[in-house]
Amino acid sequence: MKKASFLLLIIYTLFSSKLFCQNLHLKINGNTEHETSLIDSLNYLKKHKDYTSIKREIDSVQKRLYKIGYIENELKETIKINDSLFTSRIHLKKKFNTIYVYYDKTKIKRSLLEIISKNIFDDYFELELNKVENALNLINFKISEEGLPFSKLRLSNIKVKDSFNLSAHLIIESEVKKRTISNIMIKGYEKFPHSYLNHFLKIKPSQVFDLTKIRSKTNELNNLRFANQIKSPEVLFSKDSTTLYLYLEKAKSNSFDGFLGFGTNEETNKLEFDGYLNLNLTNNLNFGESFKLLYKSDENDQKTFQADLTLPYLFKSPIGVDLSLRIFKKDSSFTTVNQALKLHYQINPKHKVYAGLLSTESNNLLTENISPIISDYNTQYYTFAYEFIKPHPLHLLFPINSKLYLETNFGKRKSLNTQEKQSQISIDAFKTFHLNRKNSIFLRLNSAFLNSDTYLENELSRFGGINSIRGFEENSLFASLFGLINTEYRYQLNNSIYIHSIIDAAYFENKILNTREKLFGYGFGFGVLTQAGLFRFNYANGKNENQKFKLSNSKIHISLVANF
Repeated sequence: MKKASFLLLIIYTLFSSKLFCQNLHLKINGNTEHETSLIDSLNYLKKHKDYTSIKREIDSVQKRLYKIGYIENELKETIKINDSLFTSRIHLKKKFNTIYVYYDKTKIKRSLLEIISKNIFDDYFELELNKVENALNLINFKISEEGLPFSKLRLSNIKVKDSFNLSAHLIIESEVKKRTISNIMIKGYEKFPHSYLNHFLKIKPSQVFDLTKIRSKTNELNNLRFANQIKSPEVLFSKDSTTLYLYLEKAKSNSFDGFLGFGTNEETNKLEFDGYLNLNLTNNLNFGESFKLLYKSDENDQKTFQADLTLPYLFKSPIGVDLSLRIFKKDSSFTTVNQALKLHYQINPKHKVYAGLLSTESNNLLTENISPIISDYNTQYYTFAYEFIKPHPLHLLFPINSKLYLETNFGKRKSLNTQEKQSQISIDAFKTFHLNRKNSIFLRLNSAFLNSDTYLENELSRFGGINSIRGFEENSLFASLFGLINTEYRYQLNNSIYIHSIIDAAYFENKILNTREKLFGYGFGFGVLTQAGLFRFNYANGKNENQKFKLSNSKIHISLVANF
C-alpha cells in the first residue's frame, strides 16, 4: 500500500508540473472578418503564462487601437474555451482619421507646429490620429530645450467633430520663467581650465538650460587629451537656481616619441643609424597649454631642432596663440631658421582656424660659394590655416580617426639685393576606415608646393622617412613640389597588437635640377601597445619607377610613443 501511494505521488508531481507550465493561448476576434484581420495585423502576443498576462495583452491591444483611430472600440467578451484557449471579441466601431487641435498662440510657436503638421491655422492645427503621441512628445521635447524642463502638455476636452474627425484643446503647463544655468560645479578634476567650458564646449552660466545639448557637448570632453568624463552630467534644481555638475578626471597627456632607424649606405656599404626624439607636454599647468620639443639627427648629417608652444584662450577669450621655432642644419652647407606667430580660433571641438606671420632666415655656410643654388635669404609670409580633427577616444591603438590640416602662405623672399613674391601651400590629411572590429584601412595624403620665379636649394621642402614615404632616408629628398600617399591595411590581433602592410607612393618635382620622379615604398610592420607606450616596427623598401628592388635599399624603422 505504501509503495502504491508513493508511486501515485510521483506520477501526480510529474504530470501536475507539466500542467502548471503549459502555455495559455489567446485569440482576439472582431465583429467582422475585416476587423479580425485588422486586429491580427497588430501582431499581438498569443501565448501567455497566466490569465493576468492575457488581460494585460487585451488592454494593450485596445490602447493600440485607440492610437490608430478606433477610439470607440469596445471589449465585448472574453471566454475560456478550454483549459488552454481563451477568446476575446472587440468591436472596433467607427475609425476617426484626424483630430483638430486648438492651441494658445502665446504658448507655442508656429515654427514648431510646422514640424508636426502640414495644416496650421490661426487657432488650431490638424494631426493624423496615429501621429498624435509622437507629435506631443516632440512638442514637449522642444519646449524643454527652451529652458522649461518641467513642462507638461495634454489634450483636453476631446470631442467628436464630425463623422471622421475629432477636436481637442492642447493644454501646456510650464514654468513662467525659463531656467538658466546658475552655476557649474566640476567634481574629480577641480583645476580643469574653465576657459574650455566657455569656449571649447560653449557651456556657461546664464545660458538657457537644455540637458540634451549639455550631454552632447560634454561628450566632446573625451576628445581632449588631458581630461575624460567619468560620469554623465547631473543637475540640481532648486526654486531659484539650476546647478550643473560635471564629473571629470585628469588624463595622462604627456608623450615621448622616438625612433631608431638603420640601413646600409650605398656609397660606403656601412651600416648607418638615424633617429629622433619628440617630447610633448600638455596641460601640466592646468591651463590647457601644449609644449612640443623635437630634436632629429638624420643619417645625411642633417640636424633639426623644433619647439612649439600653444596657449589657448588667452585672457579668457576665444583666441589662442601658437609660437614656433625651427632650426635646420644641412651638414656644412646651410642653416635655416623658421619663426612663426599664429593666432587661432576654436570654432568647435573639431574645427580650428589660424592666421599669423611666418619668418624664415637662411645662411650659406660654405666658405667658398661654389653652389649658386645655395644663398643667404629671408622671407616674410602671411599665413592662414585650417585644422579638422575627429578623435576616436575609445580606440587605444588608433585614437584619432581622421585629421586635415591645410596651410597657405603668401609673402616675399629677399636674397642678394633681389626681391620676389612667393606663395606656399601644404596639406596633411589622413583617415582610418574601420571595416569591422579587426580590419581597417589607413590612408594618408601629404603634399607641399612652393610657387616662385626662382628657387634656392635651402628653401625647398624636405621629405622621406618613417613619417613620410617609407623605405627612404630621413629628409633625403628635396622638392619644390611633392605629393605622397601612405596606405596601410591593418589587422588587429587583439586590443593591443596589430599588423599592417606598407604601400606608399610619391611624386615630386625639383625645379632647380629640372627633375620629376615617382617613388614607391613597400613593406610591412606591426604595433604593440605596452605599459611603456605604443611600440612600432616598420620594414620598407624604397625605389623609383625605373629602379629595380634591392635588399640593400631596405630600411627598418623602430619607434616608441610613451604616455606619462
